[in-house]
Formats: sequence, C-alpha cells, structure tokens
Amino acid sequence: MGIFARLADLIKSNINDLISKAEDPEKMLNQILVDMANQLIEAKKGVAEAIAMEKKLAKQAEAEAAKAAEWERRAMMAVRAGDDALAKEALTRKKEHDGHASAMKEQWQKQKKQVDQIKLALRVLNNKIEEAKRKKAVLIARKRQAEARKKIQETMAGIQNASAFETFDRMEEKILQMEGEADAAAELGEEYSGDQLAHKFTTLEQTKGADDELEALKQKMGLAPAPPPKEEEAPAAPPVRVDGEEAHDQPVQLSQTEQDELSAALAELEAQEAAAQARMKR
Repeated sequence: MGIFARLADLIKSNINDLISKAEDPEKMLNQILVDMANQLIEAKKGVAEAIAMEKKLAKQAEAEAAKAAEWERRAMMAVRAGDDALAKEALTRKKEHDGHASAMKEQWQKQKKQVDQIKLALRVLNNKIEEAKRKKAVLIARKRQAEARKKIQETMAGIQNASAFETFDRMEEKILQMEGEADAAAELGEEYSGDQLAHKFTTLEQTKGADDELEALKQKMGLAPAPPPKEEEAPAAPPVRVDGEEAHDQPVQLSQTEQDELSAALAELEAQEAAAQARMKR
C-alpha cells in the first residue's frame, strides 16, 4: 500500500471518528423519523398513482368489452335484416374490441396485483414508522437516563476525590498550628511584658487550692500527718504615736502555717523567675 493510500485511510478514519463522536442519538433518531415520514409520503403518492392506473385499465377493459357487445348486437341486426356481409363486418369489429378488452383486462390484472403488493408494503412501512416512534421514545428515555447516571457518577467521583479531603485535613492542621503559635506568643507576651509579681501570685492562687485539697485528702486517708494545732494569735498592739510624727503601723504577726506557706510561695516565685531569666538568656 502506498503512502498516499495509507494517508487517505487515516484521513477517512479520523473523519469517521469525528462524525461518530458528533452524533447525538436523539437528533439522529428524530432525523431518521423525518426521513421515514418523507418516504411514507412518497410511497403513498406512488400507491395512489398505481391505484389510479389500475382503475383506468379496468374502465378501459370494460369499455372495450362494451364495444364488443355493441358490435355483436349490430351483427345480429344485420343477420335479421338478411345482410350477411354487413353482419361479418360487424363481427370483425367485435373481434377487434374483444382483443382490446382481453389485453386491457390482462394489464389490469397485473396492475391490480402490483397495487396489492405496494399496498402491503405501504402498510408494513407505516407499521415500522409507528414502531420506530414508540422505540424512539424508549431510546430517548434510556439516553437521558444514561446521561443522568453519568452525571451522578461524575458528581460522586468528585465527592470521593481524596485529594480534596487531604487538603481539608492539611488546612485544619495548619490552623491548629497557627492557633498554638498565637497562644504561645500571648503567653510569652504576658510573661515578659506584664506585671511579673502579679502573674506569679495568680499562678500560685490557681495551684494552691488543688494542693490544699490533695493534702487534706492524704490526711483523711492517714497518709499524711495531721496539721499542727494553730497557735493563739496575740492581740495586735495598739499603734504608738510619736509627737510631731505620724505613727506607722506595726508589722502583723503571722502564724507558723502562714509563714510556711509564704516561704514556699516566695521560693516558687524565685524558681520561676530564675527559669524565666534562663530562657531569656537562650
């Protein structure tokens, strides 16, 4: 096969492929029905012409038979009149019309047979067209159902796309990281820019209640020694005023338990301060 022949085959295959892809089943079915309807119209015209010819041949055969009968009647008149020569001429003319009538009758019979055949073909064509109309409705319904199913499958494929959900999870992790960084920045900002002493006491107050409850539970379970009895607090001495000067408040006497708690809080605050300074040096 030459290169031009192969090229021609390639071009034809591409054209056929494009035509096949461009075909819309619904449009094609509609066009086929239009073509079949046009064929039915043309067939009906042909059948009508054939029927008209058949009727014409039948009338011509009847007319020739009538003429033959008329010449036979005339021949009989000539015989009655004793004119045998005239009777022979009339019989000759009758024979001619009999021949014409016989030929016309034969043609009419053939025409009638053909008309019957094309009438049957017309009925078959009409039935096929009606069947095609019904089948077209079913095929179009199936086509639209297939399109709807395909659309659903495409939508489901889009919904089941794992990459979209992976991106969603990745964005959630990123937002969580951003939130953690924001909380850490706020905590550091409060620790190094706010009132350090107030912050330490706030932390102490938040943890003190839990420590006291834990110590009370241990004492209740017998796992810790009972707290020492509270010492009687001495009444505060009245303030002493010095002439010409404002008197200053005397220091408040604390119990042993309160002194221990204050010492522990101060030690904890000093430890936290040292840890903060160490982090700042880093």
